[in-house]
Amino acid sequence: MEKTIAGKTITVNEEGYLTDFNQWDEKIGEALATEANITLSPRHWEVVKYLQNEQKNQVALSIRRIGKSGLVDIKEFYQLFPNAPLKTATKIAGIPKPASCI
Repeated sequence: MEKTIAGKTITVNEEGYLTDFNQWDEKIGEALATEANITLSPRHWEVVKYLQNEQKNQVALSIRRIGKSGLVDIKEFYQLFPNAPLKTATKIAGIPKPASCI
């Protein structure tokens, strides 16, 4: 399924997650964040980059793992991404929905 966002056509699945990470850039991330009613701060970007790096290293992502990362605790993660934090954050990061998310 194709979607035009930030002036680019991207390929997404039925839930709106990018199917090709090579299409992601920061403008796409910002536009996806806007759709989720989130204004990205430098702190948000730190979390997004962390998630992308974990995905690249094929680490299974979970809220618990992020809480133990040393980057952000679970409370702050929920403050940064209030509604379904892991699903929202991974979508903004342009990576697949984690298996731990329903």
